[in-house]
Amino acid sequence: MKVFFKIFFACLLALVIFSLLGFFILMGIGASSFSKDKPKVGGKGILVIDLSNAMQEQSNPDDDVSSAFNKLKGSDDYSVGLYDAVRLIEYAKGDSAIKGIIIKANNNANSYAASEEIKSAIANFKRSNKFVYAYGTAIAQRAYYVATSADKVYVHPSGGVEWAGLSTNLMFYKGLLDKLEIQPEIFYAGKFKSATEPFRATQMTDANRLQTTVWIGDIYGKILSDVSVDRKIDTTTLRNLANTAAIQTSNDALKYHLVDGLKYDDEIRTEIGKKVNESDITKLNFVSLATYAKATDFKDFSGEDKIALIYAEGDIVDGQGEDKSIGGDNFRNIIRAARLDNSVKAIVLRVNSPGGSALASDVIWREIALAKKVKPVVVSMGTYAASGGYYISCNGSYIFAEPNTITGSIGVFSMFINPSTFLKNKLGVTFDGVKTGPYADLGSMGRPLTQPERNLFQASVDSIYHTFLSRVAEGRHKTIAEVDSIAQGRVWTGKRAISIGLVDSTGTLKDAVLYAAKLAKSKSFYLKEYPQTKGFFDKLFGEDKSGDMQESMIKNALGDWQFDVYKRFKNLQTMSNSVQTRIPFAADLK
Repeated sequence: MKVFFKIFFACLLALVIFSLLGFFILMGIGASSFSKDKPKVGGKGILVIDLSNAMQEQSNPDDDVSSAFNKLKGSDDYSVGLYDAVRLIEYAKGDSAIKGIIIKANNNANSYAASEEIKSAIANFKRSNKFVYAYGTAIAQRAYYVATSADKVYVHPSGGVEWAGLSTNLMFYKGLLDKLEIQPEIFYAGKFKSATEPFRATQMTDANRLQTTVWIGDIYGKILSDVSVDRKIDTTTLRNLANTAAIQTSNDALKYHLVDGLKYDDEIRTEIGKKVNESDITKLNFVSLATYAKATDFKDFSGEDKIALIYAEGDIVDGQGEDKSIGGDNFRNIIRAARLDNSVKAIVLRVNSPGGSALASDVIWREIALAKKVKPVVVSMGTYAASGGYYISCNGSYIFAEPNTITGSIGVFSMFINPSTFLKNKLGVTFDGVKTGPYADLGSMGRPLTQPERNLFQASVDSIYHTFLSRVAEGRHKTIAEVDSIAQGRVWTGKRAISIGLVDSTGTLKDAVLYAAKLAKSKSFYLKEYPQTKGFFDKLFGEDKSGDMQESMIKNALGDWQFDVYKRFKNLQTMSNSVQTRIPFAADLK
């Protein structure tokens, strides 16, 4: 026993010492992040836009703290948000320390809608007559879309350029569920509302195929049009190059003028060196967006009027939500605070959401309706503003979208998973119980739904769909019948949504901010951004960190497509037993 206590207390002491050391190390990292000076841009700077970095809507303005936290996670730097990237590029236009831009165009982790905003910012930068080069060893199609905005596009001699058109593939699970004897009970309103389609069909329905053909065609048309202008190649030729698989090598890309030259990395550096009058390529001053964000005061806070910029990104969920979601209660409070703050002259709501909870969407809609009565509320749509994402957008004073934004999907569904047969036949698990009334155990996993219960679920879905239609009708000044004719769960691109009255104009987030200032009659303004970011220790010890870490580990273990399957099945828990306004697919364009 003495030996046991000796070992026990020795281990306890070691644990306490280790914990204290870890705490003080973290304190030291946190303290160093506050105390270190801003990085210096230096002279002859070349701003690097690495398209492989995914740009979320909002980056952390507390740069040093964020950087320290990311070092603890093993990454080198924090991710710059999309609008911050746009503002940094605009700031660089007038910054004498920045001589040009290099676009790293191997892969592009950003959507086509986000890429449009980046292209627009680069086009504005080029008016300064500073150079813009794009280079990749093997340029993916989405990266090439942005790269064409450069003065010169170069590719590695042994690399290539992907130019094949667009495709999207959906995965269906009905066959798997049938084999497992798991029965999904599905209720939906809107013939195009296909969110539940993978669980009730083995291939795309005719309605879903129609809407997908239209929206993917719209996006492809915009890509062809933009590349045609940038590369001075007519759209018919570009389409034929894709349809005939003509671009297989770097030489093919050069032959058909998709690129301006075939160069190795050192040759690109030598050419840039000539532009900045630096003969030693090892001394070229490449500046990342993250470093440039820390080194410069690119956000102007000198204006007189305050405009609230609220980023609504992620799934719409009930309650407070987490960092990567739009919590109904949380965003209601944010919008309410902006509404009641007399110093806020206008609100800009940036929406990048595929939707989610119908209830949370209505909670947010209500607060926007109240805010709109006292000050302008301008909506800017990002990659998605569909279903619930459109629900919270429809009552804005004015709505901007990118031509390639995915929006609409005005429809509702609900799903209940019945695993009772699977549990009985595969695992030998059965259920029994006592209830005081016929509906007391509604939704129990131990039995299928009865027909009266199915009627209740469908009635609830139909009722919420009617409410959704009425919200859109009110916000867009249409009749419910008019909205229903363009609703039915159908997905639209931003450009097409203008012609049917769901969106007012194409434009970037910058356009939305300027228009909000115009509506507020403000000649001088600054932006206050929400949600406010968390501090160092909130990030380190926040409740969602363990979930992020676990998800990252699972993704690394499974790989991309297997992880996608895992996430979709995990989402069943969110989609089940609640009414959802969610986009009918995960648009993974290839």
